Amino acid sequence: MEKRNFIIPEFGPLAGLRVIGAGSLIAMPFAATMMADFGAEVIQIERPKIGDTYRSFPPLKKTEQGTAGSSWMQDARNRLSMTLELDLNDPDVKEIVFRLIERSDIFIENMVWLDKLGIHDSELLKINPRLVIVHVSGYGHKEFGGLPEICNQASYDMTGQAYSGYALFNGYPDKAPLIVKPSLGDYITAMFALFGMLSAHISAKNTGRGQVVDVSQFEAQARVMRDAFTMSSLGLAEVQRCGTKAIGFQPWDLFTSSDGIYISIGAVGKSVFERFMKAAGFDLEKFSYEKTSIDKTAVNSPEGRELDRLINEWCASHTADEIEEAMRRGRVPCARVNDAQACMKNEHYLSRGDFVNFIDQTTGIDVTAFGIAPKMSASPGKVWRGGPRLGQDTDDIMKKILGYDDEHIAAFRAKGII
Repeated sequence: MEKRNFIIPEFGPLAGLRVIGAGSLIAMPFAATMMADFGAEVIQIERPKIGDTYRSFPPLKKTEQGTAGSSWMQDARNRLSMTLELDLNDPDVKEIVFRLIERSDIFIENMVWLDKLGIHDSELLKINPRLVIVHVSGYGHKEFGGLPEICNQASYDMTGQAYSGYALFNGYPDKAPLIVKPSLGDYITAMFALFGMLSAHISAKNTGRGQVVDVSQFEAQARVMRDAFTMSSLGLAEVQRCGTKAIGFQPWDLFTSSDGIYISIGAVGKSVFERFMKAAGFDLEKFSYEKTSIDKTAVNSPEGRELDRLINEWCASHTADEIEEAMRRGRVPCARVNDAQACMKNEHYLSRGDFVNFIDQTTGIDVTAFGIAPKMSASPGKVWRGGPRLGQDTDDIMKKILGYDDEHIAAFRAKGII
């Protein structure tokens, strides 16, 4: 195998891995960004003069240098941007794409019409037998099963939460289900795509054979719905919306402090429940775990309802600081609901180095954003650059990775290919 040239700094556990991405918005690009955070060279293919829809997703920040959305600034860091028309009916485009594929480890996409452009899995695997191909879509590809008419449907995060049944978990029993924000289903899907592509890459390294990974939005969300399907198959109660409370134990809720701050307190199991009761000064003999928290019947008993009222009253008579201190002393899980500004001033966040600064390449703005997770002791990830300008890296990729000279690049640009 010929030695490959990389144009990003070398760092992290995924150094030496090249990922080609074709798609837009959240699920597929975020999976690629997670790879980039840990050292993979991620080349995002974007349409010339158009780019990723996410670039212009509001709210927007405009400067004399350019305009970009705050979501783009956060999630596009570390990527390389290559502008390329993807119509493989043009032989020049086909040559460029195939050169990229030959020199890459993973190709990830969420463009459901990719076949129409002349890009087929079988052909890509012939060019690079070790390639991992990852498809991200709402309902999956028909080659892996499913109804063709459903597989071809468009989908957003909200659609996936509805179709999977995930939305039914969230909200209050007397109101419509809630769609969890921000785009939780998309981010869950991205994590399944990340797991799938790394698993397939390990397999390719061990066997020399690449493969296709099919990630559907609805299945990713259905997989994290705990025991919903098991409950239904056993004839047990279906999932019920219960707001912020738990159905079968207490306390588990958001409470309001005397200074108007929402604060979460949870006690699962007898030992934590008893620690909570002691920390708050409640009568454990009158409100025993068995009488008030062991199951749904206990929670809804007269004693259980009275305890719920007393907990709310106790929180309403104490400041958030007082509540947190009491729960901390009692080793009871508790945290106030923070906004972004509170998080960015929080000493725990700051001492873990959770925020990073970088220059957004489109606007020239010095951006503060959430940094790297998870932490690694020997090969940590990092942010080496802000989100790229549209096509910022096209020439470098064409020359240093694909081996084209200035004359070829000028000809491609004149044709509108790049």
